[in-house]
Amino acid sequence: MKKFFLISNGGKDPDFRYAKELAQRIRSMGGEASYMDVDGLDVNYRERLKSMIPKDTEVILVIGGDGTLIKAARDTMGMSLPLIGINLGKLGYLCELDEQNLYLALKLLLQDSYQVESRMMLTAGVTRDGKEIARDLALNDVVVHRSGALNIIGLEASVNGKFLSRYAGDGLIVSTPTGSTGYNMSSGGPIVEPQARMILLTPINPHDLNRNSIVFDGDAEIEIRIRGGKYTSGASIDVSFDGLNSLRLDPEDVITIQRASTETRILRLSNLSFLETLQKKMQRYA
Repeated sequence: MKKFFLISNGGKDPDFRYAKELAQRIRSMGGEASYMDVDGLDVNYRERLKSMIPKDTEVILVIGGDGTLIKAARDTMGMSLPLIGINLGKLGYLCELDEQNLYLALKLLLQDSYQVESRMMLTAGVTRDGKEIARDLALNDVVVHRSGALNIIGLEASVNGKFLSRYAGDGLIVSTPTGSTGYNMSSGGPIVEPQARMILLTPINPHDLNRNSIVFDGDAEIEIRIRGGKYTSGASIDVSFDGLNSLRLDPEDVITIQRASTETRILRLSNLSFLETLQKKMQRYA
């Protein structure tokens, strides 16, 4: 592996100084490297980014944190390029590298000493009055949640066309195994090995006894309907995709979520198991 492309979070890497230095280091080690020099807030960011990535790129190094890696996975979807994250933030479950182990990691990458993990993604569509009005992808989670005033919202979930339950509270999280260590974990949901093929459903602050998360087969189709009446009176409800894109919902809107046909490829260098890595991350920030 010799040809690298760097995507950097401008908020953590002002003027892309770190990306420029890293690109120069890769070149000094015998590799080829170019980097993103476009602001992520640019309205044409995704199209410009894809046009910058050379066709012979073999790996994308993502500089920032888990959020930057998730955004990069979405922005480069369809290019089939593996990603590996360099954590400049705090916890960084998805980012295997940091400033302390980076240059050893570069040597391993240049020597083709790595493994590739495939991570499932979710696709979700929003239907209003029988017409699909939006569709997006998520590597971590799709979240239906209240927004604004502290109103309890009412949701109804079905799985594979069969009614599951009604929920009252702050919302529902539908998560991939990769996303199990994110909002799902913070809301009391289970942690799942990231290469598993499962879909997790976790209530957010439920206002009833229906508090348990449920784990479904990866091929399940989950449908969430916004309940009308008292549960939506005065409430603002959004659906968010990986915490990046969001859409305001109306009463009786339906969100249909299932496994996406495409997956994200993540590079791994460490021989640590998922549980060992998880323990290490948790201890570091306890």
